[in-house]
Amino acid sequence: MILPDLKTRIADLDTANIARNLGDKGWAVVPRLLDDAQCEALKADYGSDGLYRSTVHMQRHGFGRGEYRYFRYPLPAPVATLRSAFYPLLAGIANDWWEAMGRTTLFPADHDSFLAQCALGGQSRPTPLILRYGAGDHNCLHQDLYGALHFPFQVAILLSRPGEDFSGGEFVMTEQRPRMQSRPHVVPLRQGDAVIFAVDEALRQGTRGTYRVKLRHGVSEIRSGERFTLGVIFHDAM
Repeated sequence: MILPDLKTRIADLDTANIARNLGDKGWAVVPRLLDDAQCEALKADYGSDGLYRSTVHMQRHGFGRGEYRYFRYPLPAPVATLRSAFYPLLAGIANDWWEAMGRTTLFPADHDSFLAQCALGGQSRPTPLILRYGAGDHNCLHQDLYGALHFPFQVAILLSRPGEDFSGGEFVMTEQRPRMQSRPHVVPLRQGDAVIFAVDEALRQGTRGTYRVKLRHGVSEIRSGERFTLGVIFHDAM
């Protein structure tokens, strides 16, 4: 069955390697987390209006060009599984970062408890989404912060095939270092690959100890075709 297999695959990921990549770069790639059939099924669901609570046309808000749709509760089973299975793996890394930053409020071990904290702060709208881009579309650099409470990592899964379904459309991150120019990164992805990345701040080890950098992410212009991405955000929105 798909869902137990997905839970097992996430549970079996090398947490130490993910933590190391997040610390070194601010992101970690999980190759082929979803197979072709799972990607195509999620793409096909984009037209199912009943699954979504809202649709955002990015150009109207200055976010770029393209559109995305936020899922409503209850989330589709694959999306709910990704969210609940990834959270405990990442919560331990998140707490290590929070402690290194001197923060005393840590994240609970299970996702339901974290969502309960979000709800107490007035954040109760689901944030997982699917993004669709066509030729000429792009996503401006941004951070997915939806309220005072946020989880420090999120996951994006490329549902389309680079070079076949679309060209261009690279996943881009920028790193703002203290008293230095921003540094850009391009993260190569294939269909089904997941990228785990820091939402806001990342930790770096320097010659004088640990310091923080600000991260933003976006998508470069799609030159041709159509590109779909699933975004898995762990905090809810106001």
